[in-house]
Amino acid sequence: MTGRTFAYCRVSTTEQTTQNQILAIRNAGYDVIDSRVISETVSGSTKATDREQFSNLIEHKIEAGDTLVVLKLDRLGRNNIDVQQTVSLLDSKGIRVVCLDLPVADLSSSEGRLMLQMFSAFAEFERNRIRERTQEGLVRAKAEGKKLGRPKATKTNRRIQECKNSGMSQSKTASHLGLGIATVKRHWNTKL
Repeated sequence: MTGRTFAYCRVSTTEQTTQNQILAIRNAGYDVIDSRVISETVSGSTKATDREQFSNLIEHKIEAGDTLVVLKLDRLGRNNIDVQQTVSLLDSKGIRVVCLDLPVADLSSSEGRLMLQMFSAFAEFERNRIRERTQEGLVRAKAEGKKLGRPKATKTNRRIQECKNSGMSQSKTASHLGLGIATVKRHWNTKL
């Protein structure tokens, strides 16, 4: 596959530098020119497509036939699900993805696609576990007698009813209490 080669390097704090990542990519045989090295400082907990430089790379710089090289898989996403979505997005755009810390670096090869299918299975497992833990937490909270959902706005309701009983209009009540008119209308006919 021909085309240009880009490198994406990320660190989490300003005290860190991407120089070691760039050096490792070049030492692995990828001759990436400086203008095609995309570096940014952003938390790893930020979704890949929400990162300013990475998003700019995907939207405006890298094209079908190009190669994107990263040192580690976690540069491509905040978790397994995000990595899977990012690699799928790049693949759908015809961009070859190379990750140097994997046994099969070229994620566009047959072996790389197999690895991505395994990642997909792990991502699905991860989503299911998150759902299960959420349900378990809700069941536990109910068993402990905790009330779920939004608490009743009894204080707001009482204050609106007081304004209503004193003859204020809905708009004057909203202004007086510093509430939105929609909130006042929602509580206007509610009994205490």
